[in-house]
This record gives sequence, structure tokens and C-alpha cells, in this order.
Amino acid sequence: MSKSVGRSVTRVDAYDKATGRARYMDDLCGREALVVKICHSAIAHGFVKSIDTAAAEAVPGVVKVLTCFEVPDIPFPTAGHPWSTDPSHQDVADRLLLNRHVRYYGDEVAAVIAENEVAAAQAVRALKVEYEELPFVLDAQEAMKDGAPQLHEKYKNNILGHSDVRKGDYETARREPGLIKVEGWYDTPTVQHCHIENHGCFAYEEAGRIVVVSSTQIPHIVRRVVGQALGIPWGKVRIIKPYIGGGFGNKQDALYEPLCAWCSTQVGGRLVKLECSREETFVSNRVRHAIRTHIISYLRPDGTLVARKFESFSNQGAYASHGHGVNAKGMNAFPQLYPCPNVECDSWTVFTNKPAAGAMRGYGIPQAMFAGESHIDDICEAIHMTPLEFRRKNLMPVGYVDGFSKNELYHDTFNQCMDKGIQAMDYLRKFEAYRDQTGPVRRGVGLAVFWYNTAVWPISLESSSCRMVLNQDGSLQFQTGETEIGQGCDTAYSQMVADAVGIPFEDVHVVSAQDTDVTPFGTGAYASRQTYIGGFSIMQTALALRERILNIAHEQTRMSVSNLDLADGQIIRKSDGRILKSLGDLATESLYSLEHSQHITAETTAQIKSNAYSFGCSFAEVEVDIPMCRVKLLRLVNVHDCGRLINPALAEAQVHGGMSMAIGYGLSEELKFDEKTGKTLNGNLLDYKLSTFMDHPSLEAAFVENPEPTSPYGTKALGEPPACSGAPAIRNAILNATGVAIDCCPITPHALYREFKAAGLIQD
Repeated sequence: MSKSVGRSVTRVDAYDKATGRARYMDDLCGREALVVKICHSAIAHGFVKSIDTAAAEAVPGVVKVLTCFEVPDIPFPTAGHPWSTDPSHQDVADRLLLNRHVRYYGDEVAAVIAENEVAAAQAVRALKVEYEELPFVLDAQEAMKDGAPQLHEKYKNNILGHSDVRKGDYETARREPGLIKVEGWYDTPTVQHCHIENHGCFAYEEAGRIVVVSSTQIPHIVRRVVGQALGIPWGKVRIIKPYIGGGFGNKQDALYEPLCAWCSTQVGGRLVKLECSREETFVSNRVRHAIRTHIISYLRPDGTLVARKFESFSNQGAYASHGHGVNAKGMNAFPQLYPCPNVECDSWTVFTNKPAAGAMRGYGIPQAMFAGESHIDDICEAIHMTPLEFRRKNLMPVGYVDGFSKNELYHDTFNQCMDKGIQAMDYLRKFEAYRDQTGPVRRGVGLAVFWYNTAVWPISLESSSCRMVLNQDGSLQFQTGETEIGQGCDTAYSQMVADAVGIPFEDVHVVSAQDTDVTPFGTGAYASRQTYIGGFSIMQTALALRERILNIAHEQTRMSVSNLDLADGQIIRKSDGRILKSLGDLATESLYSLEHSQHITAETTAQIKSNAYSFGCSFAEVEVDIPMCRVKLLRLVNVHDCGRLINPALAEAQVHGGMSMAIGYGLSEELKFDEKTGKTLNGNLLDYKLSTFMDHPSLEAAFVENPEPTSPYGTKALGEPPACSGAPAIRNAILNATGVAIDCCPITPHALYREFKAAGLIQD
């Protein structure tokens, strides 16, 4: 496999960087598109009693006003999970296109279709909505109590899902004499993805079918959801995904595509467009689950884990979206990362009157790693063992196999990754030098590891399809259903295709924009699955195409197929290495031959029934100004074992992006809500403290390459893992610097003041 960076085949101009506006919206809509604007609920919980539309309909330029009283009564799911014919593997259908029962401040109650943005906005403001207001609840554990406001009738005490893990006998084991008990509660916040391009889509009817062009990660899944929401056959829906400007999981949901499609049907199939503002993106798209975690560990003085208990309470918000899968994944990491003979784990996902939480980069693991890795350093403080020594003793050993996923740790990955990070950070020297400091300004170093699965088997379907077509000049174009969303998968795929077929990289042309009418089936971009899952169908299709090419070469050269090879775009005789003809000459002859004209193509589907572990770690160095309650991040180093690197430059860029998200998660980002109204307080890029270039130290990425044996190319997850361990590493560095354990993120000056004062480091 060539490791050359090569040219990038990813479009970088899909959006206007100044405005965040998707360019394809202007290019394809022009001025002919009608504009859809949504009227959002002004209460956190209740029912819409009436909507007076007269003033809105009188606004010049308004074409139609649609309310929650007119939508089809067809509940539908929105999560970007692979659908299954097995009902137990289907997502919760709890959404309507517009909602009479509103469940959060910002819920959709009406839509205005107008000739321009100004008319649509004026009409939305002119709508008069009367509500029957109900009590609301914002806290997950409060929502579980008897008597709490009920959001969905089918879910008693608002519990969307509960799962558990039981191993050994926790109650008996914890009574062993001489054990040390360490207990902690850890809180992670609601945050938003903040991709540069807001979600947008437009829709129109053509030849009796509805066409939706959308900024989505999951075109084939959105096709199914639109069909379900409108109650029409899925074949009557066509989804086109152009180049898009990021998603990070927010666009792994059917957001407004069903509503946009329905609006078009209500105005005779005319072209309508629906673009979210930044404020709508914060509140009415998806957010990351806020999860509160309770961990108890019993261990011997030598650091041997004897019994452990884990409980997590996930704030789902108003609608199911990706629901319990996020929380359950975090819980499942707990007994695997640090195996213990006696474990009790429970995870609850709970509806509240907050914006719906969905997929976000890391899918429950950033929350679980903040809790779990913070707790590990708390253990180390309690038993006077260094964080490195404890981890070397207790982390998942080589040869460990998970009974459910069948994933196996084939290599000494954790020690290899930590060794690289130790060297890069000069960790051992600094850790000792920074202990037991005094003075107002102190430094510290911290370590955290992470666990991650690649793709979604065996929980959900894993399937990928690929099509390759040979051109007259010997180049080829290929398509997959896995989507390019700015992460560079098309570049990596092109390298994989070139290697597997045996042609130069520059002769590979990827069809990047997906169109469900012509693109082979694939479920999209999520679960860090792209190179792993796509690799199966690419390799399978490449082998099929090579077989066709060599059979045609046999016809044209009279050489036995067994004595032929294809390398660097040339047909070669194996016995003496002679080049018999170029692939371009073969393709031209094949297409234009008067004797035997044939189109050279291959298309296959691969169903994947395997998964793979991906591991790594973060090392952070901080400077803490105690009187000012301020943390300055000096260095952050991530080390990853993502298997074989296809494109080192893209891999490093992926890691840097994830590290940036981890910095914001650890130090500044939190979506806040008014406890009196349920309204989002800081849903904009001014008040929401997104980490910026000014908040970043030099980001350092390193890799350990242990090829994954279940993968055709030796690859495994990298897209999401970089966001998983940075926040707890920063937290543990603050602990090393000050001796104070902060059990919530973001670690803001407010949190530091509270804990420093309690520890006696600050006197009022």
C-alpha cells in the first residue's frame, strides 16, 4: 500500500467560510426556490391549542402557512442507524413533521413557505400561537422520579432505555477485608457539534417522485426516513448529497429533510429550500448527551481491582434520535477497558425537556472516558500509585476477547501508545517534578487512555457496496455509499482502489456526491467505519474487476490468465515481466472492438460481520493559576493505534481536529439552559465558548501501526477516537498540578473556584 499523501480529491469549497452558507444551495436553487422558515415553540412543554395564521398569510410574498394541525399523523424515527427488517433493531418512531405536543423550547410547531427570506421571517413573527403549558423537567435523574412531567406516554418515568452488565458477584466481592473503596460522581455537559456549514436542504417533485438535496452524512438512510415520514414508497424518494461542510454526527440524523419534502408536496411540487440558522442549529438540530456517571471501585492496596460498580444517567432531551445506544456504548467500555472479575453496570437514558441529543463524534465514549479515566486517577491518589503504574497493571491485556463483539486485542497496543506519549511529553520527569508544588501558579501533566469500537456490527447491520467502471483510457471511476463529509475518505478510498486494482493513483476518479438513484447502497459516514467497512467492498470489487480485465487480456494477448498480471496500469506477463499492453489500449480495444465489444465494470456488496478495537491515549501539560482560577493548556499529545495508515497526512489532520474538540469539551464548551423557562441561553457562537486557535497549544499526533487482521487493508477506527481522551487528560493534569480533583467538565474558572475554595487553596 502506498503511503504517499497524493493529491486530495476532497472539495474544500463546499461552503462559504465567511457565512457558513452552503454554496450548492445558491448554485442549484438560485432565486426560483421558495423559502421555508420554521416557527419554533416558545415554551418547554405543553400543547398547541391554536395557531392564528391570518396575519402571517397577509404578509406579501407568503405562499402558504402550514401548522401542526395539518401534518400527516405518521410517527417516524430520525436516527441514522442502519434499518433492519427485525423490529427490535428499528429506531424509536416518536417524531412528527410538526408537533402539537411540544417537548422542548424550540420544538417545531408551524412552517411558512414564502417567495423570499424576508417574507418568510416576517410571517413566522406574525404567527400567534396559543399554548396549554405543562410542567417541564431538565435533569435526567429528576425526570426518572414518580410524578415528574411525562414526555412520551409509552415510556414510564421518561426512561427511554436501560441496559446492564453483570459479571461475577459484586456484592460478595466488595466485602473482602482490607479493600480500599473509591467513589465518585462525574458530570459531562450538553454541547453542540458546531460544524462550519449549518444544515440545509431543498426539495422538489419530479416525474411523480420527491427529490431532496441535503447536507447529510447518510443519504440512503434519509431516503428511507423521508419515505416513512410521508407515508410513500421509498422508491418514490431520491436523495442527493453534494459536497458538504462537516457534520460530526449532527447530520447523522434525518433533520429537516422530511419536513422540507412535505412542504414541497404542499405547493404543487415546487422547489423549496430550508436552511437552518446558526441559532436553529444549536437548539433544533442535535446535541451531545449530557451524562452523569457514578463509579465505585473496590481494590486491594497493591492496585488489584476486586469489584466495580458503574451507573450512568444520560439526558436524552425531548426525542429519541440515537437514544440509548450512545449511553450503552459508554457503559460497555467500562468492563472491557479495565477488566475486573466482579462488575455491576447500569445505564439509563431518560427523556427531558431539552433539545434532542443524537450522535456526536465519539458516540458516548468522550463522556465515559472523562468519568472512567478521571476515576482511575482518583484511585491512584487513594492508593498512592502512579497513574502510569496502575494502568500498566490493570488495562486490557493482550489476547483479551470481548464475548459480544468478538473483538480481540492482538497487540500490546496500550503500552506501545503510552510509551510513545511518555517520550513525546517527557512525562516521567515532569510528573515527578510537578508533584507537591506550592505557590500560586503550578504546572501538571496528565494521562488518559481510550477504548473504541470500529463500526456497528453486531448491534446493527454493516453493509457496503462499490461500483467500478473502466474508462477508455484505462482510468476508472468508482462509487460507494459511504460519504465524504470533509474527513478525506475519498482520498483514502482512491488510494485503496489504486492499490487493489493495480493502477496509478492519478488514474482513479471518485464520484464523491451520492445520489440514491445511482449510488450503490451504503449506510453513510458514522461509527468511524469508513476505511474499515468500505475497504471490504472496495477490495471485493477490485478483485472482480481485475478478473474481468485479465480475462479480456487473455483474449487480446492469447496468454494464459494465470500468466498475466496488472500492475501500474500495465498488463504484464508474469514469466518474464514483459509489458504486453497498457490498460488504456486494452480498454479501448474492448469497447470498440468489431469482434467482441464489452463494457468493463464490476459492482459488489459486502456484508461485514466483524468489528475491531481501536485504542490510544492523550498526554496533557497545563499551567494552573490558582488565584485567577485559570488553566492554560501548554501541550497536548495524542497517540493512536488505528491499524495501518492509508494516508498519514489525513490521519494526522483527523487527530488534530478531534483534539480540538476535546480541548473545548474539557475547558470551555457547555450549552446552558434557563431553569425557569427551559430556553437555551447561549445558542450562538458568541456566547457558546467554542475553543479557537487562540486556545490551542501545538497539537501533536503520533501513531502506532498494528495492522488489524480482520480488515482487508489492516485499518480500524480513527475518525472519532481523537476526541475521546483529551478532556480527562487535561483534568488529570490539573490534579497533578494542584492535588484537586475536578469531577465535571468543562473545567471553567467557576468550577475551579468552587473546588479550589473547598480544598482551601483560595481564601475569600
